[in-house]
Parts: sequence; structure tokens; C-alpha cells
Amino acid sequence: MDILRDSKERIITGLALLAVVVIVGLIDNFFVMWLFFGAVYLMAFREAVVLFGVEKDNLLPYAAALWLIAAIYPYGDDLFVLAGVAYASAVAYDKNLKWVDFLPFIYPTAGLLFILTMYEEYGILSLVWLLGVVALTDIGAYFVGKSIGKTKFCETSPNKTLEGVIGGVALATVAGAFLGIFAVDFWIALIISFMVALSSIFGDLFESSLKRNAGVKDSGDLLPGHGGILDRIDGYLFGAIVMLVLLRGLV
Repeated sequence: MDILRDSKERIITGLALLAVVVIVGLIDNFFVMWLFFGAVYLMAFREAVVLFGVEKDNLLPYAAALWLIAAIYPYGDDLFVLAGVAYASAVAYDKNLKWVDFLPFIYPTAGLLFILTMYEEYGILSLVWLLGVVALTDIGAYFVGKSIGKTKFCETSPNKTLEGVIGGVALATVAGAFLGIFAVDFWIALIISFMVALSSIFGDLFESSLKRNAGVKDSGDLLPGHGGILDRIDGYLFGAIVMLVLLRGLV
């Protein structure tokens, strides 16, 4: 009965999330997109503070201020670098500051700033492409892993199999190439889709390692049946960085 209840919650929550994403995508407005990703960012930031073991509880206003600046600064993906310079200067000045307190300003901050910047530079189709590649990587890895998976991929995530990872990356690469042709040439879309799919696997592993170190099963309990915000966006946080960098370098 618990399994059925969890599955029902997972399906309902998943459909609700999909509906929100579709509505925001159809509106296709920078301010709406900024608000949406800002809400996601602040919730994910709070989860990251816990996972990193940050003792300070007053960092959220600084994250909110950073996101406010991202609304007007044309290169949002550079903001976390500037934040790093500012914090390094503060650490040099005040020996009581700890570097661990800055980690949430790298993860999930960098990934979400890259997502917002990619939308600014390449439009809604780039986000659809990213969404498709990461989602298909997860779906392919799950079904291939369940059907023929036997070889453990790594210790960080014992449920992942090498066969599942290969199947997920292969599916996302091929399907992603056809999604990407609306933005770039086919072969470039193929390369980018492969790299994004691969990076999303390691985005998931990174969050799994954080949860293991923190001794928790999920990053939070905000999403019934799914866990926390970071549990849903971990692959996108790595994938968005890789996609934007490659779009700028290859197109």
C-alpha cells in the first residue's frame, strides 16, 4: 500500500510540475521565467545549505540579492564568479569566515544562472532541448537499467548500472540531436546532446554524494513522491552549464 501511495503521489506531483513548466514555457516571457527560476533557485539554495552542512542561517537574503541583480545584469552566468571574488576578499579580511559557507553560491547557483542566461541568449527552444535531453537520459537509464542492467556504475549511486547509463545517454543523444536541429546543425546538436546527457548523469551523482555525506535520503520533502527541489533539477544544473558553454563555442 505504501508503494501504491508513493507512486500515486509521484505521478500527481510530476504532472503538476509538468503543467507549471508548460505554462511558463508557453508564456515565454523573461520576467516570468526569471520569477519561476528565482523561486526554484531560492528553494534549492535552502536545501543546498543543509546538504553542505552550512551553519549560518542568514545566507538566503544574499542569494535573493544575487538573483535580483541577474534580472538586470546581461551576463548572469558571470555573477557567481563575481560573488566568488567578493567572498574570497571577505575571507582574506575576516579569518572567522568559512569557505563552506560559499558552496551554495556555487551549487545550485551556477547552474540556475546558466539556465537563465541560456534563455536570454538562445530562447525557449534551448530550454526545451535541455529539458528533453536530461529527461530522456533519466528515462532511458531507468528502463534500460531495470531491464538489462547488471554492472554497478559507481559506489556513489548503487542503483545506477553501467548498462542503464549507456542506454540513457544513447537515447538522449539521438533524440536530443533532433530536438537541437531547431537551433543548430545536426552534428553539432548530436555532440552537444551527448555531452549534456553525460554531464546530467554526473550532476545526479554529485547530488547523491552530497546526500550521502549529509546522511539523508532526499534533499528535502517539498515535492511529495519526489523529495526536494535538488532531487528534481540536479541533472539540469550540470547539463545547463555544459550546453551553454558548447553553444557559445561551437555555434
